[in-house]
Amino acid sequence: MGHRDVATVGLGGPVGSGKTAMVKRLVPRLDDAGYNVGVIANDIMTQEDADRLRESFEGVLPPDLVEGVETGACPHTGIREDPSMNLAAIDAFTEAYPDLDVVLLESGGDNLAATFNPELADYFVFVISVAEGDDIPRKRGPGVTQADLLVVNKTDLAPHVDADLEVMRRDAAQVRGDDPTCFTDCKAEEGIDAVVEHIEENALFV
Repeated sequence: MGHRDVATVGLGGPVGSGKTAMVKRLVPRLDDAGYNVGVIANDIMTQEDADRLRESFEGVLPPDLVEGVETGACPHTGIREDPSMNLAAIDAFTEAYPDLDVVLLESGGDNLAATFNPELADYFVFVISVAEGDDIPRKRGPGVTQADLLVVNKTDLAPHVDADLEVMRRDAAQVRGDDPTCFTDCKAEEGIDAVVEHIEENALFV
């Protein structure tokens, strides 16, 4: 069984935007909804994110359904220019777990230009953080403009970094047109259900 037999959702975004925290919130919700989930965490030289996720999902996912991919180069290389290592990991998942429904692929921290190869990700979620500044959406970048779903994370930090969420909402709408944007606070688990709904509707076709 190959990678095309399972839905794939790519999560990209800058360093510190909260991609790993987002994965930690999404997996239990997808599991509770009855989906069989696998997770692949990309990083340049370590397995740290995969190790943390494996520990976080103890009792939720089998340990071998969390895989780390060391790209050994720029983070976008493994998700865009040469996704072969990620595709091989997906194939290993589906061979061991034929009933797998969805694989979440977390990119290593990158910049606003990071995007996923369409052969790798059926649905692309780009995560930015309020802490990066409320001008991030209007700076555009392929990640912001081309993602199927833009997530503005860490909304709880807005008053501490003088970020205006309404400005971010307005700018996101201007640069993304009709493509959706969600606002989340992973720490308080706010806005996560909306992200799950988008994944279900657009990747799992519920």
